[in-house]
Amino acid sequence: MWDAQSLALVAVFAAIIAASAIVPGIPVGSFGVPITLQTLAIMLTGLVLGGSRAAAAVALYLLLAFAGLPIFSGGRAGLHVLAAGSGGYIVGFLFAAFLAGIAAEQIIRHLPVKRRGVWFFLAAIVVTVAASHMLGVLGMMVNLKLSWQAAFAADLIFYPGDILKDALASVAAVAAHRAFPDVLVRRVR
Repeated sequence: MWDAQSLALVAVFAAIIAASAIVPGIPVGSFGVPITLQTLAIMLTGLVLGGSRAAAAVALYLLLAFAGLPIFSGGRAGLHVLAAGSGGYIVGFLFAAFLAGIAAEQIIRHLPVKRRGVWFFLAAIVVTVAASHMLGVLGMMVNLKLSWQAAFAADLIFYPGDILKDALASVAAVAAHRAFPDVLVRRVR
């Protein structure tokens, strides 16, 4: 059972993810998948909140967007976004936040403070590729009827920006954990 602080953090990070979608995306290619700040917010959510709370924050964000709030990139809303080129990436949000959060929990518990930033960054990159990009490619294959090669080639444009966003999320997560050392792993008193 979560305490009030955990529930508040879930709500705040869901709002951060929604706010990141307000910043206009950069359209790339002809597949309707823009470069957005949402992946930065998703990774930050995982690295700060841990697996279960990060997944809850993303689930809350998705639930609100699927229910009709225009908080997807470009002011979109509703379930129909899952049938678009970005559908796989949107599904990947949940998995990416959860996996980054699980990695962050292990890093916080087992590594000294000085090495956390590097490991947050490495974990973020692995999760970005494994969850976001793999599901994004799969989504383009299913929704846009692209071959694996064409979907993979269309996805490559996102790697440089995602590496930068993973670095920013890692730096911000280190700062958050330094400022609030008990936010992820509560100390027993």
